[in-house]
Amino acid sequence: MTNRRAFLGAVAGWLLARTRAARAQPPAMPVVGFVRSSSIETVGHLVAGFRQGLKETGYVEGQNVAIEFRSADDRHERLPTLIAEMLRRPVAVIVANSAAARVAKAATTTIPIVFAHGGDPVRDGLVASFNRPGANVTGVSFLGSNLGEKKLELIRSVLPRAKVIAVLESADSPVSQVERADVLTAARAVGQRVVVLTARTERDFDFDSAFATLARERAAGLLVTGDALFASRRDRLVALAARYAVPTIHPDKPFVEAGGLMSYAASVADAYRQVGIYTGRILKGERPEDLPVVQPTKFELVINLKTAKALGLTIPPAVLARADEIIHQ
Repeated sequence: MTNRRAFLGAVAGWLLARTRAARAQPPAMPVVGFVRSSSIETVGHLVAGFRQGLKETGYVEGQNVAIEFRSADDRHERLPTLIAEMLRRPVAVIVANSAAARVAKAATTTIPIVFAHGGDPVRDGLVASFNRPGANVTGVSFLGSNLGEKKLELIRSVLPRAKVIAVLESADSPVSQVERADVLTAARAVGQRVVVLTARTERDFDFDSAFATLARERAAGLLVTGDALFASRRDRLVALAARYAVPTIHPDKPFVEAGGLMSYAASVADAYRQVGIYTGRILKGERPEDLPVVQPTKFELVINLKTAKALGLTIPPAVLARADEIIHQ
């Protein structure tokens, strides 16, 4: 009897110690999968915006949340493998740009997906509606594909005598293609001739050839549509525009900071901050279907006067007056 009591006492002590140890262990950190179709190295400002949004909801990477970064490096055929890896991990939330979000939505109906999308997520099949996204998907739409008309107007304001303007689109991006269509519609309305240059992927597409075509067509200006492919090749595009001395309107402020002439867009960095906020809210228990798609309320015109001077351009006072930011050097 004594031995039995001793044995039971030992078992009880062991169970109590295990219980206390388990209680002392910190809970496992949730993991967020951050997946892009294009390079992550060139979008540090977007990652910083995302981390800021997480912080605003109480989540700090390495302290109470982990982030797994994956990039397809412009090879869209790799996205299904990357998303499958996230699902096996498994992650608590998938954060994705446009192309990655489409693949993620096809792969899971249970894991929450928060997108940063440059077009209309309803038209592109990501959500049922802006106010009631439905299912496991929500996010931020910065509506880059609706800006083609305004961007064409701005580049024509700077180049009022331009007979030809080129537009660079990505064949792998519905968002880019819609913006190109928007530009062509606007160009027909004002009698502007437009030459379309189409990029498929970095492996299939030679940017030097595109600019050679631009020169051959004697395009006086270039409009770059919004796509992750172009963001990942930002420095190369800006350098080629400088080499060919072609005034260019870009899809995001970092192009202008890198030496591009001008950009007109919603702040993509702020869009990713909103993505971080939504990710944090979902980690706290909210459901994607209850979070309306966020839309921008402000669009920024940024002009680089140093680049304008190098191109021998004088920016009209009316355009300067509309600028939200002017870079002088």
